[in-house]
Amino acid sequence: MLLLLDGHAESESLSHLLQAGTEVNIPADALGQDPAHLAAHGGQAFLLLWQLQTGANLNQQDWLGEAPIHKAAKVGSLECLTLLVASHATIDLRNKKGQTAEDLALAFGFWECAQFLKTVKETQNRKAIKQVRDSLSNKNGLLREATTKQKRASESRRPISKKTMRSNDATFLMSCEST
Repeated sequence: MLLLLDGHAESESLSHLLQAGTEVNIPADALGQDPAHLAAHGGQAFLLLWQLQTGANLNQQDWLGEAPIHKAAKVGSLECLTLLVASHATIDLRNKKGQTAEDLALAFGFWECAQFLKTVKETQNRKAIKQVRDSLSNKNGLLREATTKQKRASESRRPISKKTMRSNDATFLMSCEST
């Protein structure tokens, strides 16, 4: 795993480590970093993709509370960030200092990465708000529909008025007399 720390890892290096029995979600070093952390920190999107495909936990945090998304943001790897976001990494995950990946990208001067993360976060928030509105609107629609059905049902069970009864009685009597 130390081969990945320098950021110059080859795909065969990781392959040898995993063939030797390294589990994808077990920390590979004393700092609690698993292969996905190391791939993201090295800006190795191909290796990170491979890790995700083999079942790596993309939100697993190391001793600093950092997940692969934090590592990718710290090194300015837009490719790794894109991959993590597309794989549904938690964008607002905070490290032990309370920093998100966007905060780290800004702190390390990776403006494009920070802007990307900010845009994704805003888009996710808009979608969430729309889903809540749609859900509330749907519930209100169902409530109105249920009320209307209930009203119709109660109208059909309403007692027949005296006028209606008299006309029905007269019709009944007339039909009896004709037989």
